Amino acid sequence: MIQNKLPLLITTGEPAGIGMDVVLLLAAENKLQDFSRPIWVTADADAMTERAKELTTAGVLKVCPSWQTVDAHIDADDFSEQMSTNTTHSDEAFILLHTPCAAPVISGLINTRNSAMVAQQLDIAHKLAFNKTVAAIVTGPLQKSALIDAGIKLLDGTMFSGHTEFFMQQSGCEKVVMMLANQAMKVALVTTHLALKDIPAAITAENVRQTVQIVIDDMREKFGLTQPRILVCGLNPHAGEGGHLGVEEIEIINPVLHEFIEAGVDISEAMPADTLFTPRHLANCDAVIAMYHDQGLPVLKSHGFGDTVNLTLGLPYIRTSVDHGTALDLAGRGGASATSLYQALLMANEMADKSLIEKPLA
Repeated sequence: MIQNKLPLLITTGEPAGIGMDVVLLLAAENKLQDFSRPIWVTADADAMTERAKELTTAGVLKVCPSWQTVDAHIDADDFSEQMSTNTTHSDEAFILLHTPCAAPVISGLINTRNSAMVAQQLDIAHKLAFNKTVAAIVTGPLQKSALIDAGIKLLDGTMFSGHTEFFMQQSGCEKVVMMLANQAMKVALVTTHLALKDIPAAITAENVRQTVQIVIDDMREKFGLTQPRILVCGLNPHAGEGGHLGVEEIEIINPVLHEFIEAGVDISEAMPADTLFTPRHLANCDAVIAMYHDQGLPVLKSHGFGDTVNLTLGLPYIRTSVDHGTALDLAGRGGASATSLYQALLMANEMADKSLIEKPLA
């Protein structure tokens, strides 16, 4: 069955960080076989070999995993055929798509000469996911400051600002939605990293409408839910208390939600956030839409911080991510946890299995 499923692609991100470490930890524990799919990994081949040696010497890896290395010539028309013909999945823990660094990698020490390689990983991932060569992208941590210092820019010419903006622009999307998910709940955000004082101005009818539509579409297409049940937080305490504590619910949020209700969508009106996140309500919903970052995410993370996965909705493919940074002080030394990567892979695999956008291999 593994040969008939599209791969999951892991980008290891910043080579000086723990991206390679956590891949190696899962590989050594035989956990990459849990997904019944080929696992492809972007990294520098020499750096991956050296990192495995460091972790083995440090006693972190009891068994050094094996992998198969291929050059990531993704622009070739026959790349998919080349991969299926020249790679095997019986003994190797993963397929390494060799993405060369410009300078030798030193664990824990950022070198901006290697920032172009980090960006190249994302370009490879986008192209392979966009043309459905892989089922999903699972991104490891990168150091945004290193890419900015190296002058790496997004497609629109602005300085690199993150995975989300990169994939959004490369895919030609006008808007994407940040969702975090764990076993307790799934929470999507209308606004993300804004100062609290700037949030009301960003709660526009069009922003709410686009967010709701993207959540509905992705819950159907990527989670296989034909009629997703969605609860929506109000912006103000008590959802505005009938206008006494704010009018955004009356003037902006609820009129948009009524459009979807009248179209047959199973979605609530704006609800008080302090009662929405209770077991009685969460038991009867598939996703929550919060108006801002610290309205929804503290509740979600309190139910499973280490098990939380970051998703980008609205892309033409599946993208999940670890919820940690590069942890430069742990790279090659031990102490890194692979739990977040494992959870991100589990979520990507589940979505790929349920997705309507994955095409089967011939």
